[in-house]
Amino acid sequence: MAQPSPSYKAQPRKPRLTLPPGACDTHFHVWAPQGVFPFAADRSYTPPGEAPKEALFAMHRHIGVQRGVVVQSAPYGFDNSAAADLIAAKPRHYRGVALLRAGASKAELERLNAQGFRGVRFHYMDHLGAGDPIDAVLEMAPRLAEIGWHLQIHLAGARIAELTPALKRSPVPVVIDHMGRVDASKGVQSAEFHALLSLLEARHIWVKVSGAERISREPAPWRDAVPFGRKLLAEFGDRTLWGTDWPHPNLTVVPDDGDLVDLIGEYASTEAERRRLLVDNPQRLYGFAA
Repeated sequence: MAQPSPSYKAQPRKPRLTLPPGACDTHFHVWAPQGVFPFAADRSYTPPGEAPKEALFAMHRHIGVQRGVVVQSAPYGFDNSAAADLIAAKPRHYRGVALLRAGASKAELERLNAQGFRGVRFHYMDHLGAGDPIDAVLEMAPRLAEIGWHLQIHLAGARIAELTPALKRSPVPVVIDHMGRVDASKGVQSAEFHALLSLLEARHIWVKVSGAERISREPAPWRDAVPFGRKLLAEFGDRTLWGTDWPHPNLTVVPDDGDLVDLIGEYASTEAERRRLLVDNPQRLYGFAA
């Protein structure tokens, strides 16, 4: 089992960048009290401690976020109860992305939909264990289409080209996590990043301009990741999303969420670009009220 990461920063600095009203963090996790929401016995890693919804809400207030999308955390396996509990605390302002088997029933999808989930995530990362085959995921997609859900794909950069033909066939939107987990040290001319750009030519593919601290090979403020975010927003701005990835699982150095907010200003130089990234796009994909 992989070694746990350090915990989140309890007191991130106040960002210099002021976020627009209705700004949405579309990627974070929750590690709730174990006595209420125990981790799965076969989990791929064990978090170092709690990261409860109350701490998440406080962090969002501090950085200027008013909406959010909780992504089911891998240590819980396919029990989405902790994420559902977070959504239930603020159902007008929070949505969720579940972890499920590709064979999940229509009834299970409808139950989660009623709880505020709007998509399902699949991992293609070695450290998180073997995921369902992509063909099985695509067989699930028509059931997702019936309730207006999307697919969220977490994959290693080296696998983008391999999975592209299947992802382009998806009948529902597909969100690629963390800028495709490409290696920023190889530059924007790398084969991995070109594969991501090629994938994004399909109009149903979205990408999260998040995870600079994961793709970078430099310390904060992760300057080598900036050109990637800029290019994605410049070319595919109507299908980009942003997230903190709080509480930052499986990192040896925990980023400051204030730094991550200020990085938005490096990607998107105008208020109109930032509003599209942080407000308009999440509203359209996750169904937040106007």
